[in-house]
Formats: sequence, C-alpha cells, structure tokens
Amino acid sequence: ELEVEELQRLLDGMEKEQRSLVARMKAGEAELERLRSVEGDKLVQQDRSSQLEKEVATLREKIHHLDDMLKSQQRKVRKMIEQLQNSKSVIQTKDEAIQELKERVSYLEAENLEMHDRIEHLIEKQVSRGGHGSRARSKSEYVSR
Repeated sequence: ELEVEELQRLLDGMEKEQRSLVARMKAGEAELERLRSVEGDKLVQQDRSSQLEKEVATLREKIHHLDDMLKSQQRKVRKMIEQLQNSKSVIQTKDEAIQELKERVSYLEAENLEMHDRIEHLIEKQVSRGGHGSRARSKSEYVSR
C-alpha cells in the first residue's frame, strides 16, 4: 500500500509537470505565431522563431517521454492493485476455510461430549445391574476403546 501511495504521488507529480510543459509549449507556440505575424526586424524574428521552434521540439520530446513514463507507472500501479486484490481474495478464501474448520471442530467436540455422556450412562447402567461374572469397567477403559 505504501508503494502504491508512493507511485501515485510520483504519477501526480509527473502529471503536474506534463501540464506545466504543455502550457509552456502552448505559450511558446503562441509567441512563435505572434512573432511570425508581427512586422519588424526580420533577423530578430528569425532568431527568436528558431529558438522557440527548438524549445517547442524539446518540450514535445519531454512530454512524449513523460507520457511513456506515466503509462509505465500506471501499468505498475494497476498490477500492484491487482496483486493486492488477489492477495485479499486468497486471504478471504483461507479465512472461510478456517471458519469452516472451526465449525467442524465445534461440531465434533459436541458430538464427542455426547458420546462421553452416552458411555457414562451405559457404564452407570452396567454398574447398577451388577453381574456376578462381570466386573464394572472404569470410564477410562471405555474412553480408551
């Protein structure tokens, strides 16, 4: 989650930088257009135009590079989110299995307790009947069987 937050922060920063570069590029293009339309010293205009064209080209390259980086970071973030969701799904499945096992253990414990009660009842019946040849068995003998 920290990595996702860090990547999101980086993405936001890159998006801000991209917007800034786009704004600068548009301002440069606007100035370039203005210089082309204004009459004046042709040499100064040509130098400034050339400089602005180079700057616009550089800015376009930077924007393209930032776009690529943004797409790459977005893919990483999507992959991390997908991994988190998969992990949550696995954990949920295991939690459900644990809950089911707990329920089965509770059921078996109740069944075991009922069996102990039945055995105890049978032992008491045998002892109360008492037999000449049969000796009373202890509860532990029945439980061990």
